[in-house]
Amino acid sequence: MYGEVTTIPSIKGVPISGIAGDQQASLFGQMCLQPGSSKCTYGTGCFLLQNTGTHVQPSRNRLLTTIAWRLGSDPIHYAQEGSVFIGGATIQWLRDGLGLVRSAQEVDSLAQSVPDSGGVFLVPAFAGLGAPHWDAYARGLMIGITRDTSAAHIARAALEGIAFQVADLLDAMRADTGTSIPELRVDGGAARSEPLMQIQADLLGCPVVRPSGTETTALGAAYLAGLAVRYWKSPASIASQWKVDRIFKPRMSKDQSGALRARWSDALERAKEWEQAVPARKSASPKTSRRARA
Repeated sequence: MYGEVTTIPSIKGVPISGIAGDQQASLFGQMCLQPGSSKCTYGTGCFLLQNTGTHVQPSRNRLLTTIAWRLGSDPIHYAQEGSVFIGGATIQWLRDGLGLVRSAQEVDSLAQSVPDSGGVFLVPAFAGLGAPHWDAYARGLMIGITRDTSAAHIARAALEGIAFQVADLLDAMRADTGTSIPELRVDGGAARSEPLMQIQADLLGCPVVRPSGTETTALGAAYLAGLAVRYWKSPASIASQWKVDRIFKPRMSKDQSGALRARWSDALERAKEWEQAVPARKSASPKTSRRARA
């Protein structure tokens, strides 16, 4: 226990018994208790964590090594972490920036109305690229547009752009650990998107599992605090509370997903270091221009 509440009369004396970062709490809330178990939170950005057990796994692929949790005097559990800067914010951009849709649900409807993106790729590097690329100078890019491109194709390309970034993170983790994950557990607001979760399963080639409650960050913090005050005796006594809402199984062949991911990589390379590639624009003043003409 770290202390107790003293300043809020209604809960005065309630113990403060757990401290956790948001993504570490989500990892625990998803009951990713075994090494290799992984979760991804789809919020404004996307945050993928994989439990590496009591083993510190340094990354050779530009991921972060973080403490997952420590329960009492038990050994510390570690995780690898990768962050995507722009995830669900891509959908917000379609709505608020472009005015293409009026709601996030409309993006899903549009994306499901076409079988694919029609060759359109959207790299949502609006704030640069996070792990494993770490390119602050990358910028957003949409490529492959033709006269046949519709709003539906752009909506689907936006969802695919989120899923491609998460797949890149998982590739980096696989390269570090040498193991493939049996499933990916998902949470966060954008995890409610049915087409996004199906696209994610197709690109990863493994099941994507959405629990009945997608706000697992708060749930994980509550579990950790409850364990600290012995409300629950062990993580095993909590695990049965985790329930599946839906499992998204891959429908796409490895050849298909591989071809899409190769094309994505091509688009990604074009978006990288874009800000540096733009030459500085120095506009001459009228006075300077007259002198130059003279």
